[in-house]
Amino acid sequence: MHWNSVSEFFAMGGYAFYVWGSFGLTALVAVLEVLLLRNQRKTILRGLRSELLSEGSSS
Repeated sequence: MHWNSVSEFFAMGGYAFYVWGSFGLTALVAVLEVLLLRNQRKTILRGLRSELLSEGSSS
């Protein structure tokens, strides 16, 4: 496609809401996935650490 101006590029031939909405939603989901995985990893490591400490003190 050929656009004559930046505003035409961002309008995407009338499909701007769909195009930019899709990009935005995909970026949001990717960021949320990273944050949720990081939180889950911290929780698992905290639980393993606590388990290891409780096993070490009971021996």
